[in-house]
Amino acid sequence: MSLKLGDIAPNFKAQTSKGEIDFYDYIGDSWAVLFSHPADYTPVCTTELGRTAALQEEFEKRNVKVLALSVDDVDSHQGWIKDINETQNVDVQFPIIADPERKISELYDFIHPNANATLTVRSLLVIGPDKTIKLIITYPASTGRNFQEILRVIDSLQLTANYSVATPADWKEGEDVVVSNSIKTEDIPSKFPKGFREVKPYLRLTPQPNK
Repeated sequence: MSLKLGDIAPNFKAQTSKGEIDFYDYIGDSWAVLFSHPADYTPVCTTELGRTAALQEEFEKRNVKVLALSVDDVDSHQGWIKDINETQNVDVQFPIIADPERKISELYDFIHPNANATLTVRSLLVIGPDKTIKLIITYPASTGRNFQEILRVIDSLQLTANYSVATPADWKEGEDVVVSNSIKTEDIPSKFPKGFREVKPYLRLTPQPNK
């Protein structure tokens, strides 16, 4: 199954390091980050899960629930979590999904046979409260993810979901945003009272509206 942006994220039930979950019930009305790891007790994954745990408050501020997935079993996850906590000086509280039969990995297209026929690649999905897929990023197994970029994209997704704006290249929270081309220039002042700057008729900038 090949999932694309805008598709409904499939529901599933699974055993995790925090017990059995129903994916939809677990995320409820929150946003979610679901990301896969090639295997337990691997060095890059250890740093990634440690970084995620260190950023737990940042995810919570954004109403985001995080779930990791590996093809190993729960007992393996529990032992690995101890190593993560020890080596990364964190406390992993989010669930790590056990997927030894690779059912969820196949459901979410986390296994890329030309890269590795049995292990998951470093895929990451951001899923909105409406259960649709908002972002898909896939890294090779050799490259760790940039979690500041993931937070940046979540900020953009949550902002643009509520306002008729887009975020420009390298945008960060608090910077100017682009007014949607669907908004006529003469209508901008009523919709964006902080003012705007017209660079070109198709490129209008305004201060971030929710700041």
